[in-house]
Amino acid sequence: MPAVSSVLVPYAAYLRVYEPLAAFPPAERERWARYAREGRAPTAQDELRRSLADLVPTPPVPVPVHESGDAFVVEADGVVRICPWGTRLRGWLALQELAEQLPAPLLDVVLPPVVRGQAAADWERWRERHPDARPWIRSAVWQVPVRWFVLFDDGEREYEPPGPGGPVLRYRTAMVEARRRVARTLRTLRESESPGALGEGLLEVGKWLEEFHPRSLVELDYGGLVHALPQAKLADDRSAADLAEGIAALREGDQEAAGEAYARLVGRWRAVKDLQFAN
Repeated sequence: MPAVSSVLVPYAAYLRVYEPLAAFPPAERERWARYAREGRAPTAQDELRRSLADLVPTPPVPVPVHESGDAFVVEADGVVRICPWGTRLRGWLALQELAEQLPAPLLDVVLPPVVRGQAAADWERWRERHPDARPWIRSAVWQVPVRWFVLFDDGEREYEPPGPGGPVLRYRTAMVEARRRVARTLRTLRESESPGALGEGLLEVGKWLEEFHPRSLVELDYGGLVHALPQAKLADDRSAADLAEGIAALREGDQEAAGEAYARLVGRWRAVKDLQFAN
């Protein structure tokens, strides 16, 4: 394995959906069943390294030419669930986001127009053949979007202190619970007449979750962010509980307490995001 494999690639968090094998068409179901039996265990860092390797050539390759055959695998309650990487679709979606975030002159330097044009043409052809495709994984760089925490309860928090594999902080919940929490929070926001950015983002996340099998698992993984946060702050991070406290206050009509809780949470993650500009 090349030496680069030992280098950590921070700093992204992930929202993943693991679907049961029954959710896949027969041919895919058998392939993923074999994959799970083989016991492969690639990590998010492995996935990032492979993606970054495509950006090294000149010109860069923003979207893989071939789809990845890898996935994350979870077995819970005797049910094997699969989260395919789906790197091609996610590459096209990331390219669209990049075009919205960077000014045109900088974008032309990072990805020349001819490269973007070819990627756009490939995207259109691919969409015609896969009209119902959706990513199993969403990622966010230098932050965990606050709306993601709505899906989880503090009791589903899993923290592993630093060890051979580094620290881990994640949440996992059943799809039915994630959907219920989204619906309840949206109802609270509407009744309080304060949907704002949280409501808009949560509505979009809710629509995404509806695309998956009802027996799926939903996972929030802090991913590379565990290497950006001081260990004491990581161990004490209870963002899902903090957001739940704010939503509960809003449900009780305490706008002031709700606003304070939300402001604390947003401020915490804004401080993390600002680290990308630090020396």
